[in-house]
Amino acid sequence: MASKSSMKGFYKQQKKSGGITKPSKSKSTKPKNAAAIGSNVTQPPALISHGSLDLKDSYDQNEEVLRQFDMNMVYGPCLGMNRLDRWERAKKLGMNPPTDVERLLRSNKVRNECLWDGRV
Repeated sequence: MASKSSMKGFYKQQKKSGGITKPSKSKSTKPKNAAAIGSNVTQPPALISHGSLDLKDSYDQNEEVLRQFDMNMVYGPCLGMNRLDRWERAKKLGMNPPTDVERLLRSNKVRNECLWDGRV
């Protein structure tokens, strides 16, 4: 026969020491170089434009203009074609590419290959 103790006490669970417990409230740890809105932490050097070692080589102002043209996706992808072909394609499609880029490319004093040529 059942004892006269209440059913509430029968089903009551007891915590055992060493079991899973709730974590204590502590400061949340954020990544060291978190890119978040309102963060005053600067980006690591690998994420800065021209910050990686393979892109740092000596180049002049003309090459900088051409690199900006290479990185501007408005004129379409630049892989698989040279800069002049890309400029002409953009002109043909009515995208109004910069005329100073055409002048530089037709002068034959700069590299005609895309910035990413041979790196991807």
